[in-house]
Amino acid sequence: MAQVPLVTDPSIEFADPFDKAEHTQAEVASQWKLMWWKFKRHKMAVVGGIVVLMFYLVALFAEFVAPVHFTSYNETYVYAPPQEIHLLQNGRFSPYVFGYRFERDPASFKKTWFIDESVIIPVGFFVSGEPYKLWGFIPGNWHLFGSKNPEEPFYLLGADKSGRDVFSRIVYSSRISLTVGLAGVTISLLLGILIGGISGLVGGAVDNAIQRLIEILISVPTLPLWLALAAVVPLDWTPVKVYFMITVILSLIGWTGLARVVRSKFLALREEDFILAAILDGVPRSRLIFRHMIPSFLSHIIASVTLAIPGMILGETALSFLGLGLREPVVSWGVMLRETQKVTVLATYPWLLWPAAAVIIVVLALNFLGDGLRDAADPYQ
Repeated sequence: MAQVPLVTDPSIEFADPFDKAEHTQAEVASQWKLMWWKFKRHKMAVVGGIVVLMFYLVALFAEFVAPVHFTSYNETYVYAPPQEIHLLQNGRFSPYVFGYRFERDPASFKKTWFIDESVIIPVGFFVSGEPYKLWGFIPGNWHLFGSKNPEEPFYLLGADKSGRDVFSRIVYSSRISLTVGLAGVTISLLLGILIGGISGLVGGAVDNAIQRLIEILISVPTLPLWLALAAVVPLDWTPVKVYFMITVILSLIGWTGLARVVRSKFLALREEDFILAAILDGVPRSRLIFRHMIPSFLSHIIASVTLAIPGMILGETALSFLGLGLREPVVSWGVMLRETQKVTVLATYPWLLWPAAAVIIVVLALNFLGDGLRDAADPYQ
């Protein structure tokens, strides 16, 4: 049997000495290291990963990042437009925004806002402002950025119908919208591995029954099924119960794709020599699944989970936008977008659509990240 020539074989020539060094490293590198090298070559996946990490860090430190609490309001500045940040003042770096002035229509009493350039409101980083409790128990009053004078208005992305800061509400909303995706995918992951593993490992009538169930669930349109299940949630439930129920609803529908992936992998792996050896050695079925079979395609599971999170986020946003998901006083991107259901409001106050921009950015970033992880899952191609 012919041996595969090693890199030390003098018959192998490299035009560049660095190619030889990289080839040597690739021969001795682990699979995870090869996956990391291939992932780094996918530039959009790296950018998507950075964006996703930033969003989750913002959600984790929402109290510090947001200038004010999401419930803080000022009725004087209802539907105040966004304020543009100016970085230079008198030739030096000194960020500021201009103040507001408004005129009221004598017939309709509607406010018409104008930027008052005679009023300069200085802004800065790490400013003292509204007190908060980080994660519910660490007191503080320092914010990443904001007005140096808390009494003066600072609406980076404008204000809503109650005079609440849209940017601060988007920051706090990320905590709900992003964690719904993680919680839903976690439950879907457990259901997909369990049911798909049983289907692929046991086979026979059990496999047929599970596959028919999956086909029935896949054939039902997703959005109408979500609406039907969400309509069952009582209106008098607390926000925590509604949050939990929305997570369960999204999870009960999202496990089918992963279950089929796990089943196909199990069908292929159960004929492998190392699996047959483990079975002959008397390894318990639970250890066979979690210790030998799942680690063999763990990278594919990671990629599938990453691609499933955007669907969960869009599902929560759609349900909350239609009024069948989360409701006030809970704040999420879908809850915020409910204010844009009327065309007149949207045409007059377009800055209320900023939560949609956050959804689009996160979904695109997660899809790029999942695409890169899927390619890196097989580093030998």
